[in-house]
Amino acid sequence: MMSSIDRSFLVSLFNAAVAAADPKEALRGHLPDRPKGRTVVIGAGKGSSQLAAAFEDLWGEPVEGVVVTRYGYATPCRYLRVLEAAHPIPDKAGLNASKALLEAVSNLNEDDLVIALISGGGSSLLPALPNGLTLNDEQLLNSILLKSGAPIKVMNAIRKHVSQIKGGRLAAAAFPARVVTLVVSDVPGDDPSAVASGPTVPSEVSLEDTRSLITNYCIKLPKSIISHLENEAARAPIADDVIFSRNDTRVIASACLSLEAAQYESERQGIPAVILSDAIEGESRDVGLVHAALIHEIVAKNRPFVAPIVLLSGGETTVKMLNTGGRGGRNSEFLLSLATAIDGLDNVNALAADTDGIDGSEDNAGAFVDGKSVTRMRLSGLDPMRSLLTHNSWEAFEQVGDLFVTGPTGTNVNDFRAILIRPHK
Repeated sequence: MMSSIDRSFLVSLFNAAVAAADPKEALRGHLPDRPKGRTVVIGAGKGSSQLAAAFEDLWGEPVEGVVVTRYGYATPCRYLRVLEAAHPIPDKAGLNASKALLEAVSNLNEDDLVIALISGGGSSLLPALPNGLTLNDEQLLNSILLKSGAPIKVMNAIRKHVSQIKGGRLAAAAFPARVVTLVVSDVPGDDPSAVASGPTVPSEVSLEDTRSLITNYCIKLPKSIISHLENEAARAPIADDVIFSRNDTRVIASACLSLEAAQYESERQGIPAVILSDAIEGESRDVGLVHAALIHEIVAKNRPFVAPIVLLSGGETTVKMLNTGGRGGRNSEFLLSLATAIDGLDNVNALAADTDGIDGSEDNAGAFVDGKSVTRMRLSGLDPMRSLLTHNSWEAFEQVGDLFVTGPTGTNVNDFRAILIRPHK
């Protein structure tokens, strides 16, 4: 089993990455000038209430508004209303939250200021149904997209064209007030229009391109949604629309900054670290095999890096679900794939986790892996390869006591992966 020293080291890198996305530090330096009129704060995402509380402290005077976060993620605010709704499948509370945000920005004028605090997870938390669609339609849409294996940008491009609040429509509701959007990015490439499906940011994907994405990724949607997407009313406002002319959008925290913080912490503790990429996408098990190939190259041939070394990477992988009813998430699936490919290596230890503290369907952030993980799973009575094929990664790591549980972290800058390779014993 992984030594307590190596496990503590990997956790320290994760903690450094999360601390780099601390809401108050992320917001500091990005506050706009105070308006002549009202200041209204709105927000959506897993980190929205923590951002709201930090904003209140930094702003220094009473503000009005409302934010929505996932059940169990709420942080109390002095002035702002904090609502909770379901994630990743939307519910009626999400419908009410969307209505509350739209009402909060109604009847504003050009002297007013809207602060939008946006973080990952907002897509599911803000269902707002176009005419003719029901909550069941949106729930089915999210379920299909989550199982499709499509990249997050593709999923959110579709979501923003099946909504009355996403794809810049919340900013449209606030017009003519100025809107300043402060984004904690959880998407590869840090495109602010893709985070939470960009409720206050114009879409960079047209309706025609969205239709093509559905075809190209073989996403089978219900007839009611296909019919809606064939209608011109589904089109999201574009960037040169007058409603965005006075608006400002800033990415204040991201996977890039968090990985750099983890790299600094590793080197501070005396172990060199390299960032492979902060924008890795693809099927989780495939990404695991690619990382494993690099590990074997380092272990066997001392290239392209020499041990000791820490490999850091981020991004957002996907899991194309079969109808297996498996329990787990993209980070634990990545790790299970990695474990099967590094079986027997005695000098490799890894941690992968979602920086928001929840990986997939359960309450763990991720898990730990070493060169003997597969052996321990087999000794416990599990078949690791079967667990991988049936997407039962949570059960595999729970069985051997290697889950990584943090609880909600208050931020969300995507996946975090750290692989420690020491010299041969």
